[in-house]
Amino acid sequence: MSTGVPEPGVAQATTKRYLPWVVATALFMEQLDATIVNTGIPAMAVSLGVTPLSLKAVVTSYILSLAVSIPVSGWLAERYGSRRVFMSALMLFILSSVACGLAVNAPMLVAARVPQGIAAAMMMPVGRMAVVRTFPKGELLRAMNFVIIPALLGPLLGPTVGGLIVHWLSWRDIFFVNVPVGLAALWFGHRYMPDYRSDTRTPLDVRGLLLFGSGVALLSWLLEVFGEHTLSTTEALGVLLLSLSLLAAYVWHALGWPHPLLRLSLLLVRTFRVSVLGGFVTRLGVGGMPFLLPLLYQVGLGLPAWQSGLLMMPAAAAAMGMKMLAAWMLRRFGYRQVLIVNTVLVGCTIACYSLVGVGTPIALIVLLGLMMGLFNSLQFSSMNTMAYADIDDKDTAMASTLASTLQQMSLSFGLACGSLVTGFYLAGLPQTNAPAVTSAIHHAFLTLGGLTLLSSLLFWTLRPNDGDSVSRGES
Repeated sequence: MSTGVPEPGVAQATTKRYLPWVVATALFMEQLDATIVNTGIPAMAVSLGVTPLSLKAVVTSYILSLAVSIPVSGWLAERYGSRRVFMSALMLFILSSVACGLAVNAPMLVAARVPQGIAAAMMMPVGRMAVVRTFPKGELLRAMNFVIIPALLGPLLGPTVGGLIVHWLSWRDIFFVNVPVGLAALWFGHRYMPDYRSDTRTPLDVRGLLLFGSGVALLSWLLEVFGEHTLSTTEALGVLLLSLSLLAAYVWHALGWPHPLLRLSLLLVRTFRVSVLGGFVTRLGVGGMPFLLPLLYQVGLGLPAWQSGLLMMPAAAAAMGMKMLAAWMLRRFGYRQVLIVNTVLVGCTIACYSLVGVGTPIALIVLLGLMMGLFNSLQFSSMNTMAYADIDDKDTAMASTLASTLQQMSLSFGLACGSLVTGFYLAGLPQTNAPAVTSAIHHAFLTLGGLTLLSSLLFWTLRPNDGDSVSRGES
């Protein structure tokens, strides 16, 4: 890949100063939009004259288009340049957000969510690739520490912001809020987004895109509808088998294709492999929290939506505070020790939520939220920066695409996992039975906490000096 340069007349130091803001803003919009819609579904249903359950496609269409489109973002950036792809994605995201807000019926709303998901899929990996290419490895931790905060804040603030907007304004403003933020990102992106592209043109792996995209789409859709009575057990197993077969066919195809959509050979790099695979399992546990916590607060504690949303705020505040400590901790203790210990702490914190009930003091719930925010922030900062410690510059676009793809899949699967585990423990009891739902949620916290604890075993395969090129600027 060529080095690329900033817009003429803009110093490299200025680009370094503002590029993380550009990427962080876009990433915040993408992450916020993945969860903000959930609290507005009832109001949307009343406005559009449909049932709330029929609007589940508003959420799933965004997630599916996002998951399917991420793999092609790396190829687009290499072919057309990071600036053009990133700016085009921003513009598409803004326009599709306006289309969502202007929708007059459910099909129009679902149709507008598809290009919104595609645009989000372009912004995340391309923006991250630009940051990795702009900053030397010794400065990457500081830059990525800043960029990763919106990824933590979006899912936490989504239910709160969505609830407040619906309470005071209209559900349409949930989408219109993207417009001023997106326009600001466009202005900064035009000035400070560097243009990285490949010197050599490679053909698009169409076969790989069809195999991987259809496999991921089927699997994501199955997890979204599983537990509803739209599919029988036989049909669900058939869809699962088909999706896994398509993904297995992609692996076989990618290993023998000279220019695969996702170059799986990058997983041979130990730090990259442990980061993305360890992160995948960790996010399966963490990804269920944005779904389970509001459910616990509203059903278990009987709080209104806006109050349960406020209880998500301590985690967001702690996540921002940790970014000042993460770099020092990684320099002092190293990636291996930090990830092993911190993953255990994340799992234990998730499990501790099983103790939260009607009589639990609010102060203890706030303390748990602060702990969750601190540990999650350190976890994601560590995993997302260590991934690029041993990746060559020419491979950063592909590495960013592969990491973003697996990250999005794990977050989507984590959300579904939280729902499935809760449904399993509910054992067919009605969801109006508050004590039964609360008990099921408590058991789900214990299960997801245990799953997160198991993921810490993957980080034991790291070596003590792994990631030093990022945390200490060593080669």
